[in-house]
Amino acid sequence: MRTFFPSDSCKESQLNAINPQSWLQVERGKLSKLSSSHTNSSSIESFIKVPEPPILPFFKPIDYVEVLAQIHEEMESCSPQERSTLYLLQFQIFRGLGETKLMRRSLRSAWQRAGTVHEKLVFGAWLRYEKQGEELIADLLATCNKCAQEFGPVDVSQLQVEVNGCSKETVVMNGDKSLKNVNFKIGDEIIVCDRQKIASLSAPFHAMLNGYFTESSSQDIDLSENNISPLGMRTIGEFSITGSLSEVHPDLLLEILVFSNKFCCERLKDACDRKLASLVCTKDDAVEFMEYAIEQNSPVLAASCLQVFLHELPDCLNDERVVEIFSHADRQQRSIMVGQASFSLYCLLSEVAMNLDPRSDKTVCFLEQLIESAETDREKLLAFHQLGCVRLLRKEYHEAEGLFEKAVSLGHVYSIAGLARLGYLKGHKLCSYEKLSSVISSVNPLGWMYQERSLYCEGDKRSEDLEKATELDPTLSYPYMYRAASLMMKQNVQAALAEINRVLGFKLALECMELRFCLYLAIEDYKAAIRDVQAILTLSPDYRMFEGRVAASHLRTLVREHVGSWTTADCWMQLYDRWSSVDDIGSLSVIYQMLESGGAKGVLYFRQSLLLLRLNCPDAAMRSLELARRHASSEHERLVYEGWILYDTGHCEEGLRKAEESIKISRSFEAFFLKAYALADSSLDSSCSSTVISLLENALKCPSDNLRKGQALNNLGSVLVDCGKLDSAADCYINALKIRHTRAHQGLARVHFLKNDKATAYVEMTNLIEKAKNNASAYEKRSEYCDRDLTKADLEMVTRIDPLRVYPYRYRAAVLMDSRKEKEAIAELSRAIAFKADLHLLHLRAAFHEHVGDVLAALRDCRAALSVDPNHQEMLELRSRVNSHEP
Repeated sequence: MRTFFPSDSCKESQLNAINPQSWLQVERGKLSKLSSSHTNSSSIESFIKVPEPPILPFFKPIDYVEVLAQIHEEMESCSPQERSTLYLLQFQIFRGLGETKLMRRSLRSAWQRAGTVHEKLVFGAWLRYEKQGEELIADLLATCNKCAQEFGPVDVSQLQVEVNGCSKETVVMNGDKSLKNVNFKIGDEIIVCDRQKIASLSAPFHAMLNGYFTESSSQDIDLSENNISPLGMRTIGEFSITGSLSEVHPDLLLEILVFSNKFCCERLKDACDRKLASLVCTKDDAVEFMEYAIEQNSPVLAASCLQVFLHELPDCLNDERVVEIFSHADRQQRSIMVGQASFSLYCLLSEVAMNLDPRSDKTVCFLEQLIESAETDREKLLAFHQLGCVRLLRKEYHEAEGLFEKAVSLGHVYSIAGLARLGYLKGHKLCSYEKLSSVISSVNPLGWMYQERSLYCEGDKRSEDLEKATELDPTLSYPYMYRAASLMMKQNVQAALAEINRVLGFKLALECMELRFCLYLAIEDYKAAIRDVQAILTLSPDYRMFEGRVAASHLRTLVREHVGSWTTADCWMQLYDRWSSVDDIGSLSVIYQMLESGGAKGVLYFRQSLLLLRLNCPDAAMRSLELARRHASSEHERLVYEGWILYDTGHCEEGLRKAEESIKISRSFEAFFLKAYALADSSLDSSCSSTVISLLENALKCPSDNLRKGQALNNLGSVLVDCGKLDSAADCYINALKIRHTRAHQGLARVHFLKNDKATAYVEMTNLIEKAKNNASAYEKRSEYCDRDLTKADLEMVTRIDPLRVYPYRYRAAVLMDSRKEKEAIAELSRAIAFKADLHLLHLRAAFHEHVGDVLAALRDCRAALSVDPNHQEMLELRSRVNSHEP
């Protein structure tokens, strides 16, 4: 889901209306400090709330690795027509894991391997929908003479339709052989046609003109009562001779289509179908023609209409006529409209509708159609669960219960969370607790199980369950938020902030940022509060707080009155300080403020995009890059931003071309930097290093600020190290540190290490750890420069700071394996695999399973890993080796 799928299980009595003016006065000094002795927990609770975690409408199997492996195995032997649906199920699993990149890759694979025109239509539209706002990329690629294929229309004329026409060699059984022509009378007009050509159009015409009917010996036949006009009949006569339809008005084509259906003229019908399909241009055309397409069983016309509808997602779902078509199609109509891709179509439509409004009637209708279209158990359990989630949101509890029960009966254990939530809403709290306890005791437990069970107990039991949830799945936000809010209620401000900072250290979740904003308001730390709300608005300009009731921009306006204003010089100093201390959220906030006060917006939006990429927010980074392009002050600056847009979306060569175009206009720091960066990435030839060095040296000769020059020096040092020029590299890193480019400590540490001075390398990384606000990567790197005990301590720290970094798990597992503790080694990897689908973790676990002789487990992990990266050479080799041992 793009939008937050809200929880509706909180009791309404707990949701007091928020009036920000009541607790945030515009005049400074009017707020009584919430941290004073007069403060009680209820005053804090009035605006520090943690909503219950929602039941997500996702496919969440107990063992996703097993299901991915099953799907991969099925792909190896399935027909081409089944492959796209399997990729769709793979997409659904990655969505449940929150793996956005893998989700998109699965969608792209479904599109690339689509076995039918309908699948190509649906998955192409889905890719386009997922890439909303990225139309600029297609335009930029066009300027480089390259086409973004998924944005292009599909040629629906490729749709194969079986045509069982009558043979052109007609045999006269009983007719008058002397009659060459037939005169069709329509009203007062006579249309002369070639008798045998008309007979060849269909079996009914052949029987009429050459069989045992009276018309077979008649030259004149009256067709006045058959809803065909004289012009229509003339056109049919011409078609019987030429086999094609010339320029014909759409209304006349529709008339002929109906006639051809009545008289079973399949070649004529197919020609009308394809001709009409070529005329569908607008949504209104598609609405009108889809009705005929369904009534007359015209699949090519239907596919053309469908393409127009899908091209206009999500806007077309605001048109009730379009919704009506999709909502009320029966099985046969779905087959005409989308062939065998009905499940895929309604997966897409349900996704779009839920993003628009998960409580809407159209969402329900599409999900009901999804259930109707589902054929396999996996498809059915997904459809039942999703509709159950929507029914729960709509407070249709009885219907939701039945749907969740069906999903559970098909093996979707996560739907038990839906049943437990419904039981809680009915007042059966103990029953809900027991449901989750039963699940936990019967399977390898997952984090969400303990998180859900925590809702149905109090005190120490709740705390223990939430701690267990974090241990099993540290990516779950709710446990951190609940603990932080609870600590705040106990007036333990620093512990509350430390708890919410734990999750924000590795996961920039907006709901966690919002909670921290509220904590800072509670202690009247307005500088920290303004930092967080400005970072929130950078990530999501339309974000609304307090369960959607207050715009974040409004709260920022109110808090802004309590913070002193900065001059442009102040802003640059603040940015320099935060950038140097690797405080990315603080840097984002400063740039937000600088943008508001004017200045070189193109440059600022570009800096913003760099920070967002560092924070793993690619969509927000792309939005900032596009804004940088829009606000570029010159053509050569605009070309640089276009180059970065192309580079960041995987079009490295085109990005390089843009850099070269910019340099031809003006030799600028950013153009040389982009060219060096893109060239280093696109060329595997080590000889290009000298070119990259030259480009970076040229960049450093151009005007720029120290923030960017520090980055260039750091990059130059890295290239020089790769070339073995360690002293020159050290000079670059030292010069970067002189202008406070803190990350250069890591490069300098590498130089010391390569000079066999491990102790100095360790000290250098310690300096980085002390200076950097975000330092998980620094601990990880320092672990390479110390003995085993210190390495273990550093990597334990990495896992505490950022549990999503996989190297510590792999290192600890390898150490255990070296110590012949095979079970513990595999368990260490499994701990991380449970919440992160990572190729390297799966690869190593597969190798461990192979080592201990568990061939089936090794093969399972190989297949799951190849679902993550189908082209990973080492993984393919391991799978081949394991396959040879399979019993």
